[in-house]
Amino acid sequence: MHSYVIIGLGRFGAEAAVKLYSYGEEVMAIDINETLVDKIADRVTRAVAADARDADVLERLGVANFDRAIVAVGSDLAASALITMNLHSLKVPHIICKAHDATHREILQRLGADRVIIPEWEMADKLALGLTSAGIMEYIELSEEYGIVEMEPPEAWLGKSIRELDLRSRYGINVLALRHGESISIPPDISLPIDSGCTLTLLSNYSTLNKLQKQDAP
Repeated sequence: MHSYVIIGLGRFGAEAAVKLYSYGEEVMAIDINETLVDKIADRVTRAVAADARDADVLERLGVANFDRAIVAVGSDLAASALITMNLHSLKVPHIICKAHDATHREILQRLGADRVIIPEWEMADKLALGLTSAGIMEYIELSEEYGIVEMEPPEAWLGKSIRELDLRSRYGINVLALRHGESISIPPDISLPIDSGCTLTLLSNYSTLNKLQKQDAP
């Protein structure tokens, strides 16, 4: 179990706090707005109405003892920048920030954020990947370039084994699992031919996947 402090309880921050708590994580939620704090007080470990722009406040709340911090203040660049600086000075091990554009993201990274996300961009990327890449069913982002993708095999892969396709050496694609209905093989048998009824779980660079989908053949 990890411990999280989430600062900013708008739609994104509140949802993240409640979800993490439902997964069994320890969550302290902070917002300057008492009404927002009261809304989720019974759905997180602790909810506090406080001004996270004040480093002394964060120190008194013991924020430095948490494993991870999520700054979900939103479009208020000045507030998110100051809060990120406070968390960095308190040596919080991992700081994740929400930004609203690329400039905001760059500033937060320079101020000590370990990861900065732009939710609207990430959702758009996910939708675009699903719409433009045939067979893509789901993916988990690991970084801006890499992710774990669940997909149907391209037609050109059918009847060939993972060993024969040599995806790792040729494209840097790692096949993590192969699923037939409710049956899943982890790791998959690389000597067996791939058929149309299976689903592949791949660790890959997104650009590589897009190229393969357009070529429809390795």
